[in-house]
Amino acid sequence: QVQLVESGGGLVQPGGSLRLSCAASGTIVSSNVMEWYRQTPGKQREWVATLTIGSSTNYGESVKGRFTISRDNAKNTMYLQMNSLKPEDTAVYYCNARVWRNGVAYDYWGQGTQVTVSS
Repeated sequence: QVQLVESGGGLVQPGGSLRLSCAASGTIVSSNVMEWYRQTPGKQREWVATLTIGSSTNYGESVKGRFTISRDNAKNTMYLQMNSLKPEDTAVYYCNARVWRNGVAYDYWGQGTQVTVSS
């Protein structure tokens, strides 16, 4: 079974940095496309970043140049390094594993970790 657990969230001042972690079961991180999303109350989920099996990366325009997605296959963990944080980055951050089976993609989600950027 696919299991994802986010951690590393907290309160940080504007301009500060934070690193989020997503611990996964088995070899999920190394064997699948991994993503980070975020969501605030009353708003739709926003895509943040994608990390492919081949290590290609893509970022949302609002975080490009400030956030970095990466993985550690030995630890079966994905990370999101967040720098130059802004108040608008405040949200619950979720990791996602996109598992392909017989040509069909299945998305698995963690429970999320809260990030609050405030003075």
